[in-house]
This record gives sequence, structure tokens and C-alpha cells, in this order.
Amino acid sequence: MKEVYRKKAQVWVETVVYTMIAFVMIALVLAFAKPKIEEMKDKSIIDQSIGLMEEIDLTVSEITQGSSGNKRVLEVGVNDGVLKIDGENNRVFFEFEGKYTYSEPGIPLSRGNLIIYTEKTGKISKVNITRSYDYNITYELGDELKSIGKASTPYSMLISNKGKDLQNKIIIDFKVS
Repeated sequence: MKEVYRKKAQVWVETVVYTMIAFVMIALVLAFAKPKIEEMKDKSIIDQSIGLMEEIDLTVSEITQGSSGNKRVLEVGVNDGVLKIDGENNRVFFEFEGKYTYSEPGIPLSRGNLIIYTEKTGKISKVNITRSYDYNITYELGDELKSIGKASTPYSMLISNKGKDLQNKIIIDFKVS
């Protein structure tokens, strides 16, 4: 009789040990895989943001080729990070903080008309994607800094050619709703 109880106890001990081993192995896989998954997600966000900045730049180029009053509407999705329209410095830029280092920290990288700059602080990388213009960039006809943060639904961005200012620069106006 004691032999039967011993075998049953042994089965339960083995079951518990095997379950614990399985949990430890799953935890080890997650410990190594999760940071890589986060890096891949960050890289994807940066690549999407570069695509967004290129689309904005193409739209600005298109409306400056036409006459005053030329307009375009873009659907702008910001999944993470911040898109900024800087009327004071005539530029549009995107900032993102994550674990993925997109380019060599401290060295600007040119990609078409965009300048990509990565700054590393510990394990966090701050990526800045900038497009500076020779036009007078405004937000709702004001020289201000407008930040567009992450949202679950895309923004509607109206980009307009408002003619020329007193310095004979084309005024490119942004409006986001």
C-alpha cells in the first residue's frame, strides 16, 4: 500500500518540477525576446515617421509649384512620438524616444531632404527627423511651435500655399484637425 502512495507522490513531484522548468524556460525566452520585440516596434515607428515626413515634404513641394491658394489634405497618423511644426524656424520635425538606435548617435544622417539625428542617453535613444525649408512655414498663419502627439485616429492636415510674404518667401500654412 505504501508503494502505491509513493508512486502517486512521485508523479505529482515530477509534474510540479516539469511545470516549473517549463515556466523558467518561458521566462528566459521572454527575457531575451521582449527587448528585441520592443526594438523592432521602435524601428517600425521610426520608418513610418520617415515615410510621413517624406509625404509632407512631397506635398509642400507640390503646392509650391502651383499658384497661391493651392491646398492639399493629408491623413497624418502619429502612433508614437511627436510631430512638430516650427513656424519660428521654418521647419517640420518629428521626435521619438525609444530603445532602437536608428543611426550613429551624435552624427546627422541625410536621407533625401530629411536630416535624421540620434541622441543616446543610457538605453534610451532620441531620434529627431527634421526638414527645414526656405519657405515661410506657419501654423494657422502664426509663427509658433505646434506639437501633434500620438492619437488613435489619424489627424487631417491641411497644407496651403498662401502666396508670398514681405521678404518674397512663399508662405506654407499648416492646419491640423
